[in-house]
Amino acid sequence: MIRVDNLVKNYGDVKAVRDISFQVNDGEILGFLGENGAGKSTTLKVITGYLSPTEGNVIVDDLNILDNSLEIRRRVGYLPELNPLYGEMMVYDLLEFTAQIRDIQGAEFRRALDRVVDQCGLSGVIHREIRACSKGYKQRIGLATAMLHDPDILILDEPTVGLDPNQIVEIRELVKGLGKEKTLIISSHILQEIEATVDRIIIIHSGEIVADGTSGELLSSLRGNTQLTLEVKQAGDESVQQLSTRFEGVALLTDVAENGNRVLTLEYDRTIDPREDVFHFAKESGWVILEMSQARVQLEEVFRNLTLEGAVHA
Repeated sequence: MIRVDNLVKNYGDVKAVRDISFQVNDGEILGFLGENGAGKSTTLKVITGYLSPTEGNVIVDDLNILDNSLEIRRRVGYLPELNPLYGEMMVYDLLEFTAQIRDIQGAEFRRALDRVVDQCGLSGVIHREIRACSKGYKQRIGLATAMLHDPDILILDEPTVGLDPNQIVEIRELVKGLGKEKTLIISSHILQEIEATVDRIIIIHSGEIVADGTSGELLSSLRGNTQLTLEVKQAGDESVQQLSTRFEGVALLTDVAENGNRVLTLEYDRTIDPREDVFHFAKESGWVILEMSQARVQLEEVFRNLTLEGAVHA
């Protein structure tokens, strides 16, 4: 378990992290989401012991970062945003070098090597120079170095940045597999990747936590009204007017003529769903429904609502 208590980190007069607190449970995949400069990487560097907090503390498995930084580092695997690889080395040599730093030798190293090569899919490049590997493989190599000592906690800072769509899917599936056996914190500003990968999301803005919950909870809490758009034929003025007053809590927002058809937009509270009733009304009125679509709030809208300057934070 990881617990962050009232964490503050300043760089001189710059307040990068402002008194944040949160907890990550064992076996959880946490997405740490925020725009560039929000304080994501700084928070992760404090959790890993790379930086010392200005105020507050971090507790990892009942060990606090102020007194047990080295022991916490032994329990954590960390892939920073700028993946520190030696391009002139062979993949095998880098993994062996990393193992020696962590005092993993002999049969223990061979077991660890076999494990990370299998988990990260490196068998095809194990004897290749790192600089000759693709960006996707370089991310896998960096992840393998972070996993050699088989940590219970993995912290990944922007693991898919700079990857092409196929490589992003590969890393996403790898992370999901690791999440079945380890506690993960994944930092990113790519909303789709966070939503597709994690169990829970924390959104940080200007060094402060502005939201914490599952994707569904965040969408639900900020969803507000829902809009239903219908494109119909053979809809007369009288029946459209009846629709605008037929259902309690449902308002006719717009009525637009388009290509000889009518495009109607209804608005209603997210707690109700009148789509079936609207369908039956349209059928009874002799309308031909060409399209019916309900507008759903995306995580991107939640993110913008919480991180744009002047936004009201939940």
